[in-house]
Amino acid sequence: MSKDIEKVLLTEEQIEQRCKELAAQIEHDYEQENTVPIIVGLLRGSVPFMAELIKRFTFPCEIDFMSVSSYDGTESIGDVRIEKDMDLSSKDRAILVVEDIVDTGRTLSEVRKMFLNKGATNVKIVSLLDKPERRVVDIEADYVGFTVPNEFVVGYGLDYNQKYRNLPFIGVLKPEIYE
Repeated sequence: MSKDIEKVLLTEEQIEQRCKELAAQIEHDYEQENTVPIIVGLLRGSVPFMAELIKRFTFPCEIDFMSVSSYDGTESIGDVRIEKDMDLSSKDRAILVVEDIVDTGRTLSEVRKMFLNKGATNVKIVSLLDKPERRVVDIEADYVGFTVPNEFVVGYGLDYNQKYRNLPFIGVLKPEIYE
């Protein structure tokens, strides 16, 4: 699998260190608000990032998952589909959405609207990666691990055709793999 990687953008150590920093910032903010959030991971890409993040929280929180899709292969198709809704109710609750990457912004924009329509008191977003060059919807994450260039990145939850999620780093996939 590593032979398919053109270069490593972020090492496992860099990601772990940034997760510690993000967790401290998020914890501080929710403690200031005196709020117990529901931490909602967007399946499947967010799982490694979410696991790394929440194990560092010492404040009370609940966790849940959603499966949301707007991609077909390598392209965002603009049609956001909820494939699995969360089990907990978001009514009158604070929501922290955990995402692997903010790319076009379509998925997160729709997810945020959905939570607000269901009565969430507020919706914040934490994303491991941000790729602002690809944004087509005006949305920003409240907490961002790293800003990355407009390259095809995989690893640490990010995939190409469901592969490479288990890499312990973020790497750029060789173009001949996906072209």
